[in-house]
Amino acid sequence: MEAAGWMGTLLILAQWLVALFVLLLIVGLGAVIAMYVVDKRQTRHTIRRNFPVIGRFRYMFEHLGEFFRQYFYAMDREEMPFNRSQRSWVYRAAKNADRTIAFGSTRDLTKNGTIIFANSAYPHQEEEKTHPEPVTIGADCEQPYSPTSYFHISGMSYGALSPVAVTALSKGAKLAGCWLNTGEGGLSPYHLAGDCDIVFQIGTAKYGVRTGSGALHEGKLRQLASDDRIKMFEIKLSQGAKPGKGGILPAIKVNQEIAEIRGIPVGKDSISPNRHPEIKNNEELLDFIERVRTITGKPTGIKFVMGEPNWIDELVAAINARGPSSAPDFITLDSADGGTGASPQPLMDYVGLKLSESLPILIDKLAAGGIKDRIRVIASGKMITPADVAWALAIGADFVVSARGFMFSLGCIQAMQCNKNTCPTGVTTHDKRLQQGLDPADKSVRVANYHKFLEYGVNIIAHSCGVSDPRKLNRRHARVVTHTGDSVSLAEHYPPMN
Repeated sequence: MEAAGWMGTLLILAQWLVALFVLLLIVGLGAVIAMYVVDKRQTRHTIRRNFPVIGRFRYMFEHLGEFFRQYFYAMDREEMPFNRSQRSWVYRAAKNADRTIAFGSTRDLTKNGTIIFANSAYPHQEEEKTHPEPVTIGADCEQPYSPTSYFHISGMSYGALSPVAVTALSKGAKLAGCWLNTGEGGLSPYHLAGDCDIVFQIGTAKYGVRTGSGALHEGKLRQLASDDRIKMFEIKLSQGAKPGKGGILPAIKVNQEIAEIRGIPVGKDSISPNRHPEIKNNEELLDFIERVRTITGKPTGIKFVMGEPNWIDELVAAINARGPSSAPDFITLDSADGGTGASPQPLMDYVGLKLSESLPILIDKLAAGGIKDRIRVIASGKMITPADVAWALAIGADFVVSARGFMFSLGCIQAMQCNKNTCPTGVTTHDKRLQQGLDPADKSVRVANYHKFLEYGVNIIAHSCGVSDPRKLNRRHARVVTHTGDSVSLAEHYPPMN
């Protein structure tokens, strides 16, 4: 009897499952018929009209391809903007995992433009190695800044990044002993959460230091300068991913808190002007630099991506006409292949010079004008590995900053969703559900690890080249592969300007 009861129960359950399956089949068939009718009648999408229902898979595969191609289809050195080899090194450094590789390099060492470092026959031994000395920025300012590290966190605005991501960066910067640039979106509580050194960026919209009409609010600027954690002020003229275009924060990201920090309306696109309205020539630029420096008493510099190199000659001439004290205390030179959360594709793909071309030009023109020692040069743009940073130091940069490298250390997977508020790792989204996966306490340690092991890697290269300190690297210590497949010294490739 008992067995018969169980059999009856199983039979009833099986009947219900069959009924449910039939119901789902009917609903599924009805949905397919409905999609077929809709696809055949609509006129916006040719693929769906010509291939009803199955044409919809194209859009799903197109979306999923962004996530899967990096794992299944692209070779280690193929993908853009950063390939798997680069990202993998950052991930392993951030996790303090094994960073060695086996069997041989997958890097093409014969490709035109490839950088190769020239090892010394007598590399420095352990006891000969030194720690980098502090380098002073704005020596003549009331409050100069002397950071020891040569690698720092580039500008990333709160708004473009989530609060948990900015908090992790702030706490990680404190652990690492490097600065954190606010980006143009103003100073948020999350930038201050870690009590790290801050570089406040003044963008063209002057978020955080603006009047109602968008002009510079000297009172707000003076109040910010009174905070000892803010070490420098950076006037952004342009950035690599969108030169000639101001910052773009989609309306979906402009919540109440962000609107208050920036001084803008809630729920509307936050679009900065393409330049500072009060700066339309070199003389007005120098006037604005001096105005900010006088109000703050702190080092004040400019950030731009180079376009026409002759402009640098004109700027140097204007500085020398006024005197070296009128110069910016630092120049952050961005690369045309820099990143951003949102940019028109024509600007991202076609406008501005890459750092590989513009950095030697800037260094040499400042040196030829006799003001290289007056102006500290900060290199920015797609430098996330030790070799990238070592190259920039060898060319003549004083500091290097990275944004996307530190985003990878937070867990970014290059999903390319930064402008859609759908970042799956919580780095660039304000969706609370997606943010919950990013723990600032854990990720701050990864930020510090990445910084530590990147500088460690630069040290390895420097010591191999026969110098005790990475800042002693120069153009003789690196070579570049030419179109013939052979290499020449960077000192020969970029001879000093007269």
